[in-house]
Amino acid sequence: MKIAFIGLGNMGAPMAANLAAAGHTVTGFDLSAACPEGVSPAGSATAAAQGAEVVITMLPNGDILRRVAAEVIPAMPEGAVLLDCSTVDVDSARAVAAMAADAGRRAVDAPVSGGVGGAAAGTLTFMAGGPADAFEAVRPLFEVMGQKAVHCGDAGAGQAAKICNNMILGVTMIATCEAFALADKLGLDRARMFDVVSTSSGYSWSMNAYCPAPGVGPNSPADNGYKPGFAAELMLKDLRLSQLAAESADADTPMGLTAMQLYERFVEDEGGRGKDFSAMLPRFEGRERS
Repeated sequence: MKIAFIGLGNMGAPMAANLAAAGHTVTGFDLSAACPEGVSPAGSATAAAQGAEVVITMLPNGDILRRVAAEVIPAMPEGAVLLDCSTVDVDSARAVAAMAADAGRRAVDAPVSGGVGGAAAGTLTFMAGGPADAFEAVRPLFEVMGQKAVHCGDAGAGQAAKICNNMILGVTMIATCEAFALADKLGLDRARMFDVVSTSSGYSWSMNAYCPAPGVGPNSPADNGYKPGFAAELMLKDLRLSQLAAESADADTPMGLTAMQLYERFVEDEGGRGKDFSAMLPRFEGRERS
């Protein structure tokens, strides 16, 4: 396919490179980052989009996505697909889909899970929303960039799935870190706690696959000084999106709200910026009951 890729940061660059390595013709644009190997640079987002069958965006937030979409959609051929892989608010995803439909183009919102490592390895998971025919049109690209793609429903459904998933992740990571900190103060050995919890009702991805306690369970960022696999500030972004969505949908999410507030304090006031989101464990270790 002829593909335009807009947004070549830590996630976008390896995704674009994998598409080029698979034989697709990829033209890229980014305001500051250079194009990876195999990707031809364009002078603007509009220039990149001209003649592209698929325009892929990987952008920081919904406001930027809306602005870029307004620029590139008129330059795209009729029937082309705007595939947004950013994590943004549901309302922005739906607004961009409506913009595309009004112009005779198609849009798919497909945020990803798997981080920078998954982007480089081509093992991302995509959660997609949009028309079924548009999803099928870009399925071959999902198969290059990832290991799984789920069509979750209409426009915005991919963002909704990502936001709900990461709200669960944020809440369970906090609970896991709290439990380890409590176990320490009760004199319970961490390895024995892991052996019990990881095979009983406390089982979770945060415990079993991404344990926040160093030296316990599979290798995780905790074993590398909490160098981020998924940065705390990115978890905060997703939790804020979850609360925007909850407010828009009039949904009661007290645990999600509390998790957002805890990550806000951790990132903005307690030195958590630049650390993995599992670094909540040393935070709780050093605190007393208030």
